[in-house]
Amino acid sequence: MTFSEQALQNNERMWQASIHHPFIKQLSDGSMPEDVFRYYLIQDHHYLHDFAKIHELTAATSDDGHVKRMLAELAAGLRAGEISTRETFFKELNISDADVKQTPMAPTTYAYTSHMYRTLTDQGVAAAVAGLLPCAWLYADIGKHLVGLHSPVPIYQAWIDSYQADDYVDSVADQLALTNAIADQADEATQAKMQLAFARSTHYEHDFWQMVLDKQGWK
Repeated sequence: MTFSEQALQNNERMWQASIHHPFIKQLSDGSMPEDVFRYYLIQDHHYLHDFAKIHELTAATSDDGHVKRMLAELAAGLRAGEISTRETFFKELNISDADVKQTPMAPTTYAYTSHMYRTLTDQGVAAAVAGLLPCAWLYADIGKHLVGLHSPVPIYQAWIDSYQADDYVDSVADQLALTNAIADQADEATQAKMQLAFARSTHYEHDFWQMVLDKQGWK
C-alpha cells in the first residue's frame, strides 16, 4: 500500500465528510447564496497565495533536485491555474482589491496556512509535502464525485469544471507520485510525521468548508 493510500484510509471518514459537505451540495445544486460564494473566493484567495508560497519555500528548503523542480512546477501551476481562475471569478462578481484587503483571513484560513508553514519549519520537507497534498487531491476527488451533475449557476459550474479539467487532474497525479516517492525513501519516524501532517490538513479542509457557510470572523 502506498503512503497516499494508507493516509486516505486513515482519514476516510473526514475525507468523505468533506466531499459530501453542505458547501459542495449547495454549489452543485445552485442553492448557495452569492454572498457566501464571494466570501469563499476571498478566503480562498488568501489561502491560495500562501499555499503557493509554501510550495516555493518547501522547494527552496529541499536538498533534492527532483523535489525542488516538482514543487516549483506545482507552485507555477497554482499561479497560472487556480489563482488565475479566481481572478476571473473576481471580475464576474465585481470583487475589488479593496474588498479583499478589507476582509482579513478568517480564523480557520489563518490556522490552516499556519499549520502548513509550521509543518515545514518544525517537521521538515517530507512532512510539508504530505501536508500540501490533501488540498489538491480532495478537490480532484470532489470534481470526480460531481461528474454528470450540472449546477444551474454558471459560475458555480465553472468552479466545478476547473477541478475536472485534464491539466488539474494530471497535476494532482504528479503531486501524488511525488509524495509517495518521498515516503518510500523516508524512515519510519519521518513517515509518521507525514501521516500526521496529512491528517491535520484533511481536518482543516473540512473546517474550511464549514468556515465559509458560517462566514466565520474574529470575535
